[in-house]
Amino acid sequence: MPTTRDYYEILGVPKNAPAEEIKRAYRRLAMKYHPDRNPGDEAAVTKFKESAEAYEVLSDEDKRKRYDQFGHAGLRGTPGHDFNQMNVDDIFSMFNDIFGGGGGGFGAGGGGRRSAGRRGPVRGYDLETEVEISLEEVLEGCEREVEFTRLDICETCSGNGSKPGSEPGKCPTCAGQGQVMQQGLGGMFRMVTTCPECRGRGTIITDPCDDCGGRGRVSVSRRLAVKIPPGVQSGQAVRVAGEGEPPAPEASPSGEGARGDLHVVIRVDAKHGFERDGDHLLRMVPVGFSQLALGATLPVEGLDGEVEVRIPAGTQHGAVFRVANRGLPNLRSGRRGDLVVIVQLHVPKKLSDDQRRMLEDFAETEDVPAEVHHEDSSIWSRIRSAFSG
Repeated sequence: MPTTRDYYEILGVPKNAPAEEIKRAYRRLAMKYHPDRNPGDEAAVTKFKESAEAYEVLSDEDKRKRYDQFGHAGLRGTPGHDFNQMNVDDIFSMFNDIFGGGGGGFGAGGGGRRSAGRRGPVRGYDLETEVEISLEEVLEGCEREVEFTRLDICETCSGNGSKPGSEPGKCPTCAGQGQVMQQGLGGMFRMVTTCPECRGRGTIITDPCDDCGGRGRVSVSRRLAVKIPPGVQSGQAVRVAGEGEPPAPEASPSGEGARGDLHVVIRVDAKHGFERDGDHLLRMVPVGFSQLALGATLPVEGLDGEVEVRIPAGTQHGAVFRVANRGLPNLRSGRRGDLVVIVQLHVPKKLSDDQRRMLEDFAETEDVPAEVHHEDSSIWSRIRSAFSG
């Protein structure tokens, strides 16, 4: 029976999340709650299937629009799967593009499984972790040490799950085939599914290894240094090839086949005083009325040192000035963006007697226009014009 929980809540993403963020969230949950990583945990299986159901809806543009407008009621009558009744292997084969190329399911870039009849190289789980870096490190690039946990082949049993000196036995349910035939509704059709006893391996562990408990895999901690290139955006990932997990025991008991990859997702810590727009850096700078009226040269703190910005006499509040090549480097070309300075009029809350007297004298001759020109009314329109100009 389909879940009634909010799909965005299940995936842990906001309602305006882009498609790539939804895909990344589903992949992370699928790896976290995969039954191979949570043996015997029915709650994990339920969460795994819920996340698949949520992703099927939110990854489809039409279904997502219906869901956003009408909720679960908007999906009635639309084609969909009952993930609660589906086999885990079949769910993986449905979303094979999430986890990589050849093979099937997680074995194709995410877990070592392969559906019946599929061909291709066996591949292990992809893993994901996060690191936080500063804007200064985005400018120069940096190296971060990441620590994560992964499943590795048990050295004691070489991955087959049996105690040294013993071998797995043939599965009595499927007679070693890894698949069983099931009768369909009303006996009108039959279908082949993965054997529930051996989960497709064709063998069962009769004398389990003491170190891995018959799973063939053990959890190990790993630490490595990851180079983060200059110009990386928050949310982008650095892929470290071959640092994921080996294929699951069902696909390759000995672990033969390619390891998955490690995806290091970058989170950029915003620096106080700066706003990032792609490769450009925006900075609001307070200035006095006299500086705007008479003109001035402003010292502005950039990300890599101070720059001077000259503002001409008569500059208006919200005016935008660009300092070329003082932003952040482009990830591909290395070319730096601009430092964009937006001047803001600072009105003092208290005045000395002399200041008040001088301003009163000025006010007697001040000429204030009756209305504000439309093009001068929006700071953000000026910023957009600066970027497009």
